[in-house]
Amino acid sequence: MALSLKSVCRRLFTTTYAPDPTLRTFLDRAQTQRGELAEVTVAVLDARESEQFFGVHVARRGIQPVYLRIANRSAQSLRLQPVSIDPNYYTPLEAAGVNHFSIAKRLSAFGVLAIWFLVPLLVFAPLKLITAYRANRRMSEFFRAHAFHLRPIPPGELAEGFVFTPLDAGTKVVHVRLQATGESLDEMIRTAQAAAAKRDPAARSPESTAAAPASAEFVFSIPVPGIAADYLRRDFETLIPPGALVSCNVRTLVERVCAMPAATTNAKDARPGDPANLVVIGDFDRLMSGFAARWDESETISLATCWKTVRAFLLGSDYRYSPVSPLHLFGRSQDVALQRTRRSINERLHLRLWLTPLVFRGQPVWVGQVSRDIGVRFTTRAWNLTTHRIDPDVDEARDYVLEDLLQAGRIEAAGYVDGVGPCDRASPRHNLTGDPYFTDGKRAVILLSSMRTTPLFVAWS
Repeated sequence: MALSLKSVCRRLFTTTYAPDPTLRTFLDRAQTQRGELAEVTVAVLDARESEQFFGVHVARRGIQPVYLRIANRSAQSLRLQPVSIDPNYYTPLEAAGVNHFSIAKRLSAFGVLAIWFLVPLLVFAPLKLITAYRANRRMSEFFRAHAFHLRPIPPGELAEGFVFTPLDAGTKVVHVRLQATGESLDEMIRTAQAAAAKRDPAARSPESTAAAPASAEFVFSIPVPGIAADYLRRDFETLIPPGALVSCNVRTLVERVCAMPAATTNAKDARPGDPANLVVIGDFDRLMSGFAARWDESETISLATCWKTVRAFLLGSDYRYSPVSPLHLFGRSQDVALQRTRRSINERLHLRLWLTPLVFRGQPVWVGQVSRDIGVRFTTRAWNLTTHRIDPDVDEARDYVLEDLLQAGRIEAAGYVDGVGPCDRASPRHNLTGDPYFTDGKRAVILLSSMRTTPLFVAWS
């Protein structure tokens, strides 16, 4: 009892900071890739691990530490480019500052109650302020000491630490780019001269013999505990029986994709819904790597997620992982649902994907449906009497996916095949909730790349 009272008094009258740098559970989910220049290991901490390791609720502040270990296997020094991981990353001292203890914030959380219950304790305020100041200094030093320091990694040496990124749940895509560095300004000038000589051989000089600095890129797709993503209910290894798989060349791929169902349906397969206007080729890891850096996963429908959705709807706020209503193909609801939100939950792009029996170049083929939510309207066709109103120009949402993946450098080739068939604005079709849509009737076919690349072929409709 005395120990408990002592602990209560310590928390009431002082500020303590107790990180746990011995924590290593996050390394159980670490992934390692090895290239010609380096070996890179990446792990992402979940909310509980972040709190335990750094001693504060960093996830509540929207910060997610990413652990990096880089072994330089080249003959040149390498430098990490943290903007490749996330252009909005936090510096160590910035991340610490966001999490610093603030007595004013704690008092404001009590509102007017602070006047009656906390004012008599202000006699202990100097002790609280002094210990908070010291705790914040220790916190800043701890964050700085365990950060990945942005300095060249010499040949044969190892560097490790944390990069502090904005919070993501579900699959976290970590893009690590390493650049070989020169050792002097003279070497940089010679490299620039060499690059100029390649463009204009007449300008070549004896000094311009240096090769351009090497670089290496690694892309990791790492599951992070925190949300119940809808695809976790699917076992993709057994979803399509091995005997049902069909290996395709280009000609048979086009024929079979054109023969796929033209539109989604309701659960009873009695009424057509939104057009199946997308085909994506790539295994699940390639799929998540290509999309997850720019799109969010969707949680399964439950009481908790429904409440989050209702709250976001009423407040007009964002809920990045809001559940997606089921549409059906092949007798089942979507296997994977992704979304890209904007200002609120009412403004999203919805992407649903179904695994097919087709295989092209050893990669599975997915048929998908994508549409853009542009508002909310009343309907008697939904249990809650409301539905998201889609942009009737569904081709725009389809082409947005193509352009988005092109910008991300994740398309090897893309083109269009026949799909639901054309209809114009004067005679639109309607989806399951009665929203009209018009289309050129095509569906985009996208062959994903495992790494950032320049597409070999893109045919626009």
